[in-house]
Amino acid sequence: MDNDISRTSCALVVMGVSGSGKSTIGEKLAQRLGWSFEDGDKFHPLSNVAKMRAGQPLTDEDRWPWLQAIAKEIDRVCEAGEHVVIACSALKRAYRDILVHGRHDVRISYLKGTQDLIASRLASRKGHFMPPGLLASQFKTLEPPDASENPVTVSIDAPVETIVDDIVRQLGLGPERGANSRNRS
Repeated sequence: MDNDISRTSCALVVMGVSGSGKSTIGEKLAQRLGWSFEDGDKFHPLSNVAKMRAGQPLTDEDRWPWLQAIAKEIDRVCEAGEHVVIACSALKRAYRDILVHGRHDVRISYLKGTQDLIASRLASRKGHFMPPGLLASQFKTLEPPDASENPVTVSIDAPVETIVDDIVRQLGLGPERGANSRNRS
């Protein structure tokens, strides 16, 4: 079996609750793999951003257009023969089903952390539209991926490079293969 992710996958969705490090880990992972990076937040309609800024959790109805826009971007990238790492909360299985929609070339990486750890990170974060007060609603919504989704699950209680190393290792790339797979997009 070919373990080179650039041949077996075209997209990797880095998921978790707000403050788990999706954007930071996603950007570093994309750099390591030589893939492009997209932050799922940029696909939110303005109405969603306004609602979250006001401290109101999004409903499923709010999320459907956002998730469909990200899924469309995944399809575009994959059909172009390119590769992308996308940071997206994707808290429920139904949300991930929209993103993956039966594709075998899209993988999920779940950034797992405790509510206390993530709350402390959110308390120090500046300039993000997601207020710390919505963290409890995110944990309430969270359905961690199960084995049937073939996820890569990593603990966020480590330095960024260690987390990226763990994801790369679980994807089946050794450190030397991860470095050599850069620019194979």
